[in-house]
Amino acid sequence: MWLKPDEILLKNAFKLWVTEKDNEYFVLQRRRGYGEGGGGLTGLLVGTLDTVLDSTSKVAPYRILHHTPDSQVYWSIACGVTKEEIVQHWEWLQQNIMRTLSVFDSSEDITSFVQGKIRGLIAEEGKTSLVLEDDPEKFREALLRFEKWFELPPEEKLVTYYSCSYWKGKVPCQGWLYLSTNFLCFYSYLLGSEVKLIISWDEIWRLQKTSNVILTESIHVLANGEDHYFSMLMHLNETFVIMEQLADYSIKRLFDKDAFEKEPALTDPLQITKRGLEAHAKSEQFRTFFRLPIEENLLEVHESFLWVPFSHFNTLGKICLSENYLCFASQDGSQCHIIIPMREVVNVEKPDSNSRALTVCVRGKRALRFSEVRDYQRLANTIRSRCGISASPQHSASSETIRGECQSLINHFEDNPDDVTLMVGQKDSSKAVSTEALMTVFHPQDVENLDPKMLKEKMKEQSWNIHFTEYGRGTSMFFTRKTRDLIVRGVPEALRGELWMLFSGAVNDMATHPGYYTELVEQSLGTSTLATDEIERDLHRSLPEHPAFQSDTGISALRRVLTAYAYRNPKIGYCQAMNILTSVLLLYAKEEEAFWLLVAVCERMLPDYFNRRIIGALVDQAVFEDLIRENLPQLVEHMTDLSFFSSVSLSWFLTLFISVLPIESAVNVVDCFFYDGIKAILQLGLAVLDYNMEALIGCHDDAEAVTILNKFFDSVTNKDSPLPPTVQQASLGNNDKSSHFNVDISELIREAYEKYGNIRSEEVESSRKRNKLFVIQTLEDTTKQNVIRVVSQEVRFSASQLDELYNLFKRQHFLCCYWTMKSPILLHHDPSLAYLEQYQLGFQQFSVLFSLLDPWAFCTNKSTLSLWVFRLIDENQDGLVNFKEFCSALDTLYGGSFTNKLKFLFKLHLPPAFDLPADGVIRKSPERGRGKVDLQAYLKQWQNEILKKEETIKDLPRINQSQFIQFSKTLYNIFHGHPEEESLYRAVAHVTSLLLRMEEVGRRLQEPGSPLSSKQPASAATGAAATAAEKETSTEEASATPESPDTSSSHNSQDAGPDPTEVEWSFSFEQVLASLLNEPSIVNFFERPIDFQAKMGQAKVGQLKLKAK
Repeated sequence: MWLKPDEILLKNAFKLWVTEKDNEYFVLQRRRGYGEGGGGLTGLLVGTLDTVLDSTSKVAPYRILHHTPDSQVYWSIACGVTKEEIVQHWEWLQQNIMRTLSVFDSSEDITSFVQGKIRGLIAEEGKTSLVLEDDPEKFREALLRFEKWFELPPEEKLVTYYSCSYWKGKVPCQGWLYLSTNFLCFYSYLLGSEVKLIISWDEIWRLQKTSNVILTESIHVLANGEDHYFSMLMHLNETFVIMEQLADYSIKRLFDKDAFEKEPALTDPLQITKRGLEAHAKSEQFRTFFRLPIEENLLEVHESFLWVPFSHFNTLGKICLSENYLCFASQDGSQCHIIIPMREVVNVEKPDSNSRALTVCVRGKRALRFSEVRDYQRLANTIRSRCGISASPQHSASSETIRGECQSLINHFEDNPDDVTLMVGQKDSSKAVSTEALMTVFHPQDVENLDPKMLKEKMKEQSWNIHFTEYGRGTSMFFTRKTRDLIVRGVPEALRGELWMLFSGAVNDMATHPGYYTELVEQSLGTSTLATDEIERDLHRSLPEHPAFQSDTGISALRRVLTAYAYRNPKIGYCQAMNILTSVLLLYAKEEEAFWLLVAVCERMLPDYFNRRIIGALVDQAVFEDLIRENLPQLVEHMTDLSFFSSVSLSWFLTLFISVLPIESAVNVVDCFFYDGIKAILQLGLAVLDYNMEALIGCHDDAEAVTILNKFFDSVTNKDSPLPPTVQQASLGNNDKSSHFNVDISELIREAYEKYGNIRSEEVESSRKRNKLFVIQTLEDTTKQNVIRVVSQEVRFSASQLDELYNLFKRQHFLCCYWTMKSPILLHHDPSLAYLEQYQLGFQQFSVLFSLLDPWAFCTNKSTLSLWVFRLIDENQDGLVNFKEFCSALDTLYGGSFTNKLKFLFKLHLPPAFDLPADGVIRKSPERGRGKVDLQAYLKQWQNEILKKEETIKDLPRINQSQFIQFSKTLYNIFHGHPEEESLYRAVAHVTSLLLRMEEVGRRLQEPGSPLSSKQPASAATGAAATAAEKETSTEEASATPESPDTSSSHNSQDAGPDPTEVEWSFSFEQVLASLLNEPSIVNFFERPIDFQAKMGQAKVGQLKLKAK
């Protein structure tokens, strides 16, 4: 590797380098302790220095120095991991530089020329790699060490590296931590003791910061049942964040493909950089905080002051700019924030050229003034260009008119700073709607009804209208603490749909996709899939007691929304609980709005909730358990196993408490959820457990605890709800229980915010990432245990061997996905299928793994043999092999009897294994996991497997001429290189000759009109003996030549008996078995025990190295 020329004053400092080659201008040196000799004590010291210190000259085993005869200064210009690499650089210098140097007169010119050439070479290399790195030179050094120490495939992308200590017990090992796209690696070398660690991100169960008596703070990694601890003096938080991002990236790419496909910025594993990961994480936080569409990315951040009209002062915060949105959040993130879609911006003006301020004019006669913006000119130009790109046809007014309107706004604002109305305006409500919310249709408000509940409802509406006057209404409304206070008190029925759309961000989705929902409804109309069948089944189970869903109006709207969403997102399709949630959305929002609210919930606010594995809900349950441990220690002391709360709270998370609370109370919870996200549900869950603390501590079993919680939820009411009794869900039975008091939902929510409102959304998101690793690995482990339980009944391997074999099988699947963008092999992993079918290998993957595990160490032509084995065990001929099929083959080859092993080899030379084309398996894998599942076909297949009789040797067809010749060749290939190769070859030749002569005798005896005299068999026997003797001689000669396996087998088959092209002959398996049983050397070869455990250990080491080669 060429290096930026660096001055070295001492050529052989401390005698650490040995000169291998030199000439007038260049010196090639080898570092002591490397190459020949090892270097003794000096080598140990050098190795320790190479690990601890950060310098290429102290790491690379070879280097090239440049010098001139009249100077004592040397320049390092190249280094290499291997001698071949450094020699290649040396030869390049001899051919391209040495001849040119003779034309220069001065040493300075020579040195300047060499340095310029080397820098040019480095710049040329840098065009294709190492871009966007903070310090390319140091990164090149680290990359060199990374490649040298870990020998990973060249495609593996190093992301970053840190100096750290790895703790083995109570003893730290100082070394280097390397974080790459697919692996966490550590290397240490101290006084002859080498520590090397390679952990793939997809094997990590837990990743968290921790502390103990010895370490104040460290990073704890749990992988493959082992704990690893890393500590460092500096950059611990930065290191942990990068590790967390890489682990999350790997989990999404390999296990959670549906979520990963929505993140195009990270699709190519060869282009992942530290800077790219940081930018992606910031964009993710930006979208989550402001509830923006997933397509938005954080482009610019500017610190500034924003004039807040309702408080009459400037608040410090940050302007965040994306492709289509201008957002502002105050410094603490909670005082106020505002979201301005670019489509709403009319113009941007600078009121005073001397001040660093700008005013953003928004449609509806609103204006926002930002001051003390450092790069205000560029920000103003950026906003203008973005608005021009995303401007709608409604912005067709002339530029002069717009400029005049904005200038008048600015002048008025400067003259009348207290005029709040102009600053925030009123919502434009001129748009016509095609449908109404179901609650409006089935429970219209009676204006003349002035009962206490309706009066209170009107008071709530008045409070919100005052709030709108002060803080704005619609997409550009200020979000403040007062907004949350109003939410906690309860949202008026008339405003619920509007506010849900605003808080969730669905209002922006709908505004930017006009007509999209109507198109989806038309396209999905009449489609028939598994999702539509499930939707039809659940339609009448969705709030059946509500009048809206006792009529065709409500049922049809629900059907259209759910079917349209299943059509939009077939990966999710339809899952239970979506119907309950959508029913409530339809009560308060128009049909199209309900659709976009469902999109916001499923794709942004509750990611991974609505799929077959409900990963998102399981993750949030784990977060909930952590919060219980932190906030309710008394409950934890009594109930050490918190898995009970996970099971009982699943419906809380999936349905946002709608399934356990009466509808009139549940909608208040949904109000809080749309404003605060999952944090609101976690807070309420803690409040429910806290409210029932004493009763739960006193219960004796889980059933009693469930009863206590169910009674509590039945007692929750909404005393302010204006809904009539026909709509409310509170059971009448509760009124008869005078001993059980009621709990008001508003009081419960207020208590949740007072006690647990300090839970920060950032902490929840961090906990989500941390627990997602554990949840997915737990699901993967469950899959593995189920597969092993099924397979163990049919093979002789122990449970521990199957466990290790499964890990090898799964790792082989992932190895083909590590370095490929959108690898088709990822399609072979489908968690929605049965356990055995979730991981399957195609032929190329199978071939690599089989070559590592097959029992024939010296076998030649393994690729062809692997192809035949693959075809044989691929029972359903879908071009994929599952773990059960793979284990069955290995079980036969390692633990089967001689007869079974021979039968396996015999079947390799029969259809379907032998007669297919030789271009690999060639069948297209069927589409899986989509459309309707043919349950009858599954049942029939299951029945056939149960009734399937064990195959006997008599069931096998006869092997014909060409198949038998190939069978003989296969035996020669298997025996090749074995210590007893010669005797095995001779035995095969003898058996081949004997079988051919037996066939010849049998054929002649069956010929019609053939004279059956006693002389014929005798002469035949004599001929057979002679041929056999000739065969043994020819085999001995052939075994001494390199081409003996193929030449001897073909020679044997052609010399025995008549010309095989004239007469077709064949053998039964019984004949082949009987003949081979008479050859002890062959029987001993197949019956000798092989250490399968050692073979798996070698395969585990060889998997990565084979990929690297």
